[in-house]
Amino acid sequence: MSELTGVLAVFKPAGYTSHDVVAKARRILGMKRIGHTGTLDPQVTGVLPLCLGRATRVVEYIQELPKEYVATLRLGMASDTEDLTGTITETVDEVKVTGEEVLAVLNSFKGVISQVPPMYSAVKVEGKRLYELAREGKTVERKSREVEIYEIEMTDMVYSGNYPDITFRVLCSKGTYIRTLCVDIGRALGVPGVMVKLERTMSAGISASHCLTLEQIAEHKEAGTLDEHLIAADDAISHLSRHSVMDEKRKAALQGQRLSTRYVAPEVKQAGHFRLYDLQGVFLGIYELDDTGAIAPVKVFAQA
Repeated sequence: MSELTGVLAVFKPAGYTSHDVVAKARRILGMKRIGHTGTLDPQVTGVLPLCLGRATRVVEYIQELPKEYVATLRLGMASDTEDLTGTITETVDEVKVTGEEVLAVLNSFKGVISQVPPMYSAVKVEGKRLYELAREGKTVERKSREVEIYEIEMTDMVYSGNYPDITFRVLCSKGTYIRTLCVDIGRALGVPGVMVKLERTMSAGISASHCLTLEQIAEHKEAGTLDEHLIAADDAISHLSRHSVMDEKRKAALQGQRLSTRYVAPEVKQAGHFRLYDLQGVFLGIYELDDTGAIAPVKVFAQA
């Protein structure tokens, strides 16, 4: 039996790390070559695309794509982890804000923003992950990083006692810490803030409605119908432009030879990676226009 290949969209349950999901999928599917496309904290639920078999070679391209989340932020308290899994470090007696004030602050976060990674994160500083240092009671200086908020909108605001819970949807770039965004929104409103709930609703164009639970994956594996739910590797990276190579240069392209741009259509006009197909529509691999102006292979998928 041939190895499964493609992207499998999993709905990650609460209480699992992303690595737990991969380990569980390996046991269900009976295969080792599985990679996930973006870490989710254990308490976070939602879309976690898994790359199976040869499709693990597109993980880095999927990871770069925007992600969408629905988060709930509570104003009036803060924690050392920036969410409710940590120790509460600050509270105020009461918070009074209007929907208009919240909307104005949310809109101020649109565009490129600077974030300082939380201490409870997997970022490495001098070879150690920040969460390891945090568990030792240490706090170290972290470099800020730029991320981009493409869209942000409030979807609900209700009071939990004296504190407002604000639910918002955000579409953002890779590397955005939603916990930190919640804290920064609170700070912009002049009060402490903490994330109380988070779900990733879209990753790499894959929405939650297209995901299978781990239980459903096991059922489809048993029934022999899992193939029907796999996304082809090249479809999962459809943000890369599509080009075709002439028949006489197909073999050369698959053997890793550099080609003149005149053998590829439509013409490749700018640097960057693209998907290359033969004239029969078979996906050959990921190629690029190199510094010399020739077409060069990056990752070849088809057989010569």
